[in-house]
Amino acid sequence: MNASRWTERRILNMSSGVVNLSEHHSCPLGFGQYSAVDVCIFETVVIVLLTFLIIAGNLTVIFVFHCAPLLHHYTTSYFIQTMAYADLFVGVSCLVPTLSLLHYSTGVHESLTCQIFGYIISVLKSVSMACLACISVDRYLAITKPLSYNQLVTPCRLRICIILIWIYSCLIFLPSFFGWGKPGYHGDIFEWCATSWLTSAYFTGFIVCLLYAPAAFVVCFTYFHIFKICRQHTKEINDRRARFPSHEADASGETGHSPDRRYAMVLFRITSVFYILWLPYIIYFLLESSRVLDNPTLSFLTTWLAISNSFCNCVIYSLSNSVFRLGLRRLSETMCVSCMCVKDQETREPKPRKRANSCSI
Repeated sequence: MNASRWTERRILNMSSGVVNLSEHHSCPLGFGQYSAVDVCIFETVVIVLLTFLIIAGNLTVIFVFHCAPLLHHYTTSYFIQTMAYADLFVGVSCLVPTLSLLHYSTGVHESLTCQIFGYIISVLKSVSMACLACISVDRYLAITKPLSYNQLVTPCRLRICIILIWIYSCLIFLPSFFGWGKPGYHGDIFEWCATSWLTSAYFTGFIVCLLYAPAAFVVCFTYFHIFKICRQHTKEINDRRARFPSHEADASGETGHSPDRRYAMVLFRITSVFYILWLPYIIYFLLESSRVLDNPTLSFLTTWLAISNSFCNCVIYSLSNSVFRLGLRRLSETMCVSCMCVKDQETREPKPRKRANSCSI
């Protein structure tokens, strides 16, 4: 029955190919066309709001990392900044479906626009997923091999790893241009993507086996052992304090894993939020590919719920990382001082004044 529905969708789309798309356009959430304006107002508002939050949030992360050198003491800052740039490009790319919902012509054929948009978003989110897996491996090495960590993890190796992540992410979704199937539902905001570009169970399985499953396995394995080691270490310290209360001060200096554990908790929250927001999307992706479920509303909601993760990292950082909060405060102070200087220059003659402090921490 589901297979016949897919066949009917394709036949109807082919038979109406000569008809103006705007005449048969329906909004993704199923509300249909609006009588006053031929625009999906609610969907457009959702995407525009997410676009603004994603761009603003990730620009903030990038500037704070630039203004807070202490954050660069962690090798994971390489991966976090890579994720921030990838998420920033996700936000910029989200302007494309907004133009489609507004029926604004991009000057490119819809099928090509849909394919390119779906490919770019898939690659960018693959980069984020791979970076999260690499971050978990980095923290695992920092806690399990603290003495040889600096020899194992060097800036040169980190840069090579990031380059390989981008190359791998670009290659894994490339077969979608050669008829293998659809890489994801990010482009289903376009009529052609939703009705003519169907998913393939084989290509979906290919992506799951080479990207989703390995990344999830690495994250689960590393964080399980990280917290297991930290728990054992904390238990040993508590036992020593109970046995030798007079040496409590000495024992407190042995909590070497405590900062690593706190930072690992921040990264674990980021990773958990990522997979929580992406899990509905991945489940729907598998069900749609196997021809079990076809629901435009679920497709829209799961897709943009997953994309909303691009905004969450800056929120988690600001709530969990004191160094990031300090950098954010310094950045805000620097911007406020700059604005006040401009206003002072406009209202009165310039006077010699002390230079504002750098945003460095």
